[in-house]
Amino acid sequence: QVQLVESGGGLVQAGGSLNLSCVASASIFRLSAMGWHRQAPGKQRELVAVFTRGGTANYADSVKGRFTISRDNAKNTVALQMDSLKPEDTAVYYCNADARVTGGINCWGKGTLVTVSS
Repeated sequence: QVQLVESGGGLVQAGGSLNLSCVASASIFRLSAMGWHRQAPGKQRELVAVFTRGGTANYADSVKGRFTISRDNAKNTVALQMDSLKPEDTAVYYCNADARVTGGINCWGKGTLVTVSS
């Protein structure tokens, strides 16, 4: 059974930092691009950052220079270090494992709430 389990959300003041972590089932982790998306109230889900199977990290323009995605293949884990947080970063953050390029599935974690107070 494929599982993505997120942790690390919470409440932080503007300018602060949080680190999100996602542990994936080994079966999907090795085949997938691993990423983080977010959905703010009343808005569509959007890509925040993705770490491809080939080792490339890509970021949304809104988080470049503030967020860092990392991938630990030994631990089947993808993390998102979020610095210089802004109130507009408030959202539910979802871990994503996308294996469609290799014929696999696209799956999501349940999400973790990040709230940035001004």
